[in-house]
Amino acid sequence: MISQRARYAFKALVALSRVPVGESLQTKDIAEREGIPRAFLEHIMLDLKRDRLVGSRRGKNGGYFLLKPPSEIIFGEILRLIDGPLAPLPCLSRHAYKRCEDCADETTCAVRCAFADVFQAMLGVLDGLSLADAIERSDRARAGLPGYGANPYSGAFI
Repeated sequence: MISQRARYAFKALVALSRVPVGESLQTKDIAEREGIPRAFLEHIMLDLKRDRLVGSRRGKNGGYFLLKPPSEIIFGEILRLIDGPLAPLPCLSRHAYKRCEDCADETTCAVRCAFADVFQAMLGVLDGLSLADAIERSDRARAGLPGYGANPYSGAFI
């Protein structure tokens, strides 16, 4: 599962994506709209600013705004920035590789082989999904189009 911090970061970025270009939103407005604790959101916004996903302006009409179009903000990138490495096993991580202590041979490890496939599929989705894609899907779900809800599958996930 993604962290609460990452979920709030995504919600804040979606809120900023819905603001007309040239306008900004204050942290208090994002917090109210998205149901995010303001103090927690302020820390997240500073991280997003440090990572150059959002910019800010001061003053009466100040606030935060996106530095890139939503089509260039990729889910996998945001998750890595907020939560760190995405690999389900340390031996699969590109950036935080660590050999599993109980593994005799990574090449033939059944657990590693299975999770390598899962991980590649997950990366394919996360690194191919932009904020604009997610917003479009949400807008289509709001319009009642079939297959565009939050859970397009017939069963619930555990």
